[in-house]
Amino acid sequence: MPLRKDDPRSVGGYTLVDRLGAGGMGIVYRGRSRSGREVAVKVVHAQHAEDQVFRARFRQEIELVRKVSGAFTAPVVDADPEAVRPWMATQYVPGRSLAERIRAEGRLRGAELRQLALGLVEALREIHRAGVVHRDLKPANVLMAEDGPRVIDFGISRAAENHNTLTETGQMIGTPPFMSPEQLTDARTVGPASDVFSLGALLVFAVTGRGPFDADSPYLTAYRVVHNEPVLEGVARPLRTVLERCLAKDAKDRPELDELAHEFAAVLPEPTEDEPLTMTLRRPAPRAGAETGPGIASGRTTTAGPGRRGRIRPLWAAVGTVGALGLGLLGYIRFGPGFSDSPPVGPASSASSSASSRWPALPAGWKPWQTGVTETAASGAMKAPDVHGTDMAPRCAVDQGSVYCGGNALLPERIDAATGTILWRADIAPAGVPADRYVSSVVGADGDVVLVQLLVNNESGFTQEQSLVALDRESGGRLWSRKVYNGSPGSVQVPGLVLMLEADGRSVTARSAADGKERWRTSLPAKHFCTLLDLGDRPYVECVTDAADDDTEFIVIDPSDGSVRRLASPADSGSFVGALDGKLLFVESDADAVAVSKDLTYTRIVRVDPESGKREVTPLPQRYRGNVALARGTLYFSTSSGLVTAVSPLTGARVWESRTTLESAGRVSVDADGRTAYTAGASGRVAALDAARGTVLWETAARAEVLASGLEPVVLFDKGALVVATADGTIFTLDPAHPHRTAVSAG
Repeated sequence: MPLRKDDPRSVGGYTLVDRLGAGGMGIVYRGRSRSGREVAVKVVHAQHAEDQVFRARFRQEIELVRKVSGAFTAPVVDADPEAVRPWMATQYVPGRSLAERIRAEGRLRGAELRQLALGLVEALREIHRAGVVHRDLKPANVLMAEDGPRVIDFGISRAAENHNTLTETGQMIGTPPFMSPEQLTDARTVGPASDVFSLGALLVFAVTGRGPFDADSPYLTAYRVVHNEPVLEGVARPLRTVLERCLAKDAKDRPELDELAHEFAAVLPEPTEDEPLTMTLRRPAPRAGAETGPGIASGRTTTAGPGRRGRIRPLWAAVGTVGALGLGLLGYIRFGPGFSDSPPVGPASSASSSASSRWPALPAGWKPWQTGVTETAASGAMKAPDVHGTDMAPRCAVDQGSVYCGGNALLPERIDAATGTILWRADIAPAGVPADRYVSSVVGADGDVVLVQLLVNNESGFTQEQSLVALDRESGGRLWSRKVYNGSPGSVQVPGLVLMLEADGRSVTARSAADGKERWRTSLPAKHFCTLLDLGDRPYVECVTDAADDDTEFIVIDPSDGSVRRLASPADSGSFVGALDGKLLFVESDADAVAVSKDLTYTRIVRVDPESGKREVTPLPQRYRGNVALARGTLYFSTSSGLVTAVSPLTGARVWESRTTLESAGRVSVDADGRTAYTAGASGRVAALDAARGTVLWETAARAEVLASGLEPVVLFDKGALVVATADGTIFTLDPAHPHRTAVSAG
């Protein structure tokens, strides 16, 4: 996943490339050392860094991982538990998690199952020889590397001889489907045999696609772990006999790892010549239609009351991906099919013949243009800061004939949407702070006021302060500013107002866009991390804790007076896509050990009545992937391979599915008439599709000079013209009726 605007750009000398995973405890990034070595960097959330018990627990995790150095674990490369925000860098392992592998391709068989079982036994042997008990062996914590599995995440591990641990606080710590009975009944007795039990449960999952104690809630699952016999239907003997011993309730009845290695070697088949012993990163072969997940009812809708508990998600599911761009692929990305620089895909007559009916009128005086965000401005800070080597990832907004942009190491600027001229660049750089330590983002424009948020990092790459700044639309001069919460992902603009998180993070305040005066304030739940959302007809706030998803709060705000409606755990956190027909709409991904990858897999739609809290849950008849957007009453999914799918938000049924040649297709946008859907790729290639039928109308050539990371482009609208920004700082416009018109350089 790309970096967000409030993410650090480097930690401990490692340049951060993108996000691998995130949870209530912290964030995992993919980083790169000065020598080019790739690492996984785990960074603790700011609020936990102030907790001395948590900091000690993180220090313990680092010490334990350093003790383990087997071939089937990811060793520590570097760490600083005493930093302002503690961090740890481990070896980067390209590969999916076991959870994602099974969701994508189904159950394991043959050589792949043998390598998994024997590799995990070897990993646990190395872990236990180091005097460590893992205590959280589960599918999300096993990476499927090409040369065998890797066990990751020692966040709740402990030294085997330490029975007075920091994690034993009376809370259930772990993942119930893969916990041992002793973890649930008396954590002080947990030893190496507990990991053997978890291994048995994990292998049942690998063979059958379900856990041996699965139930509708984590609490019932935990009860079954302690009291019920495992459900092993689908596991053939003699493997079943071995797994039954691993899942014995009494720890002393479980086999030792050396014994287990011999038994797995005996009951699991050796690879044949045409089935090499390797865990490849293959994907299923392409086929017509989206993948259909097992057990997903077609269009079935069920109703649950407002008290329904959310499902548990893992906190750390760091999954890498392999990317190697050869000359052939670069040529394809740059020029499209056929390696030709001629106008790609879609007959020219198709656009021109329907121009009078499909394409809206262009703005007066408009011409196609292309520029860079670092070009000289007409006023203000005319010369852009030196951002050499920085992925600027500009994020822009269009309002009243102007394009407003901010980004990494960029100052906010106003661009004439008709000509591409940079009219001003706001001179609001913090004194004495180099450009690579600040990030600006455009909140919105309100009449003669432009609202931006300015984030300043300290020398370690963590947020030092954030401010909401109001600028004069004509000159770019500062009108007023207010400090906002350091952990705030952003503010939200509504007509006449801007909503911001106060510096203490405990309340949302609405201020006049014109003068910054407070209009109203509403409190936020204690011990929650809250995010303002700007989706649809009104502002929302989503608040999460370090606990599972069933401890979230979703707040619907009336911006006119600040009155709120609070909903307890209406759906999984991070799944809200907007409002439709008076209902809140959430699209949830697989809650069973979600593995973080570029293309998440979605399994259900949740509609919530904001007045009563009543939920309607619709399982998706197919599993859709990629970026999800709600636009003009339709859900759109766009994948990293260029597949775009339109879905009914009421039934989950597929309306259409079309293959584009875009790489890393961004979120879909739909024009005001609802007739044309657009998506753009990382290189600046844009595709237009008929919103009703999914027909690809046209695709353009690439525009970006460099394939930079950190931003998935979104197509914006300036009346009938299109505006697109790419991560390398390129900004351009298109006439959708004539997308191949030559752009005029505005620099």
